[in-house]
Amino acid sequence: KENNKYGVYAERFYPISLNNNLEDMYWRLRTKAVLYDVPEKPIQIEGPDAAKFLDKVFSRTISSMKVNRGRYAIACNNDGGIFIDGVFFRLAENKFWYVQPDGALETWLMAHKNDFNVKVSDPNSRVIQIQGPSSYNILNALTNGAVDESFTYYHSGYFKIADQNVYISRTGWTGEIGYEIYTYDPDTDYKKLWNTLLEIGEPLGLKVDGIQSMEVRRIEAGILDNKTDFDMSVNPYEAGLGALVDLNKPDFIGKNALVTLSKKPGKKLYGIITDKSLIYKAKVFTSNGDCVGYLPLSTWSPTLQKFIGYVRFNHADEWKNFSIKVETDQNKLIDCEITD
Repeated sequence: KENNKYGVYAERFYPISLNNNLEDMYWRLRTKAVLYDVPEKPIQIEGPDAAKFLDKVFSRTISSMKVNRGRYAIACNNDGGIFIDGVFFRLAENKFWYVQPDGALETWLMAHKNDFNVKVSDPNSRVIQIQGPSSYNILNALTNGAVDESFTYYHSGYFKIADQNVYISRTGWTGEIGYEIYTYDPDTDYKKLWNTLLEIGEPLGLKVDGIQSMEVRRIEAGILDNKTDFDMSVNPYEAGLGALVDLNKPDFIGKNALVTLSKKPGKKLYGIITDKSLIYKAKVFTSNGDCVGYLPLSTWSPTLQKFIGYVRFNHADEWKNFSIKVETDQNKLIDCEITD
């Protein structure tokens, strides 16, 4: 339709905005359910050494995962910078998917697999998210009751929707109850699958939207975005993701650097709350006028009735203890609240 906006992310075409009222779709996400066509890209890692290989590449222990479970994990470079973040699913004992954002994960894995009996491939899966409080009733109906109340956060498994083979996880990018539906069968009838989602979902309050409403909610929920909020110049401890680093496991990429970095105080990434609209990539300043960072992204929060975002500081510190000012869209500096 006219005025719809689309983008390319992780080599995939996706809707950013479908000309809906942003605040209306935000509240539908919070009170009913929204269907999103998302550009996430699963990468498949399989073989006898798959678990051992992933323990080597990722900072979190992956080998302890149960089959049909998910786990959020990051990979770091040799200097301890965050290379990528995403969610693992263990589809079988020696078969994993890593659902990645934009980034060269497949090439990274190929570069490190020489000493392991593993195969890295693109399963050609496409992903849809249904997010919001009504999503459980919708998924329960779509799967004829197979997705039930025992299917809790980070559970996943194989199901059928409209006779189409899909893999479903109880995950999302909104902080709301939600599910992700992954195709994997080359014979998938995508039109039938999509139409069935709407046929079952619309009577239960489901509407289709681009990811703008999801973006607002993920910032409210404190969910980070790779390459927007952090990149390889930020380490897990500076991003508040130190819990995703298992320094007790055997050697993994970046471990030596992360051991040292774990002992340094402070963070680079913090939340921000203010009453005034902020400019794109607004700069932040100390009370004496020093520019100490910027906002990668900010948005209006309908729930808080405030402008919110993330601040990316130039260096790690206990920035909540500082008096910080931020640029508004009127080129003025105003006080703001720094949060964890």
